[in-house]
Amino acid sequence: MGDDGEQLGIMSAEQALKIAEEKNLDLVKIAPQAKPPVCKIMDYGKYRFEQAKREKEAKKNQRVMEIKEIRLSLNIDTHDFNTKVGHAIKFLKQGDKIKVSIRFRGREMTHPELGLNTMNNFAQAVAELGNIEKPAKLEGRQMLMFITPKPAK
Repeated sequence: MGDDGEQLGIMSAEQALKIAEEKNLDLVKIAPQAKPPVCKIMDYGKYRFEQAKREKEAKKNQRVMEIKEIRLSLNIDTHDFNTKVGHAIKFLKQGDKIKVSIRFRGREMTHPELGLNTMNNFAQAVAELGNIEKPAKLEGRQMLMFITPKPAK
């Protein structure tokens, strides 16, 4: 294939290299596994620059999903709970994942069902914006739950 996209047909490697040198360009193998191998005459430096530019642009448009942690307590008051729900909603709207945790201290370990109720209430409060990725589970002295944002429509 020539530098302007036209087909040059089947030729020897020496012939193709000679044509590329006459035009002061490079001979690049596009499909070396094909029979016969497909080559293209192009400015390889310019091609690499444009490819890097496209990759940089694609990377700029990507968004890394962060994990934001929200800590609740077993005997959280309604206003504090609503404040935490407000923060969670803000994080979900930004597209971040949420890790909700409750740490059990002292005698609180004897009532994990109270922590489960708090977690379920929290999950219901943010249900319109988030899906539960991992349901609430007791791990040692901590209960954890992960919520991901619902995909935008």
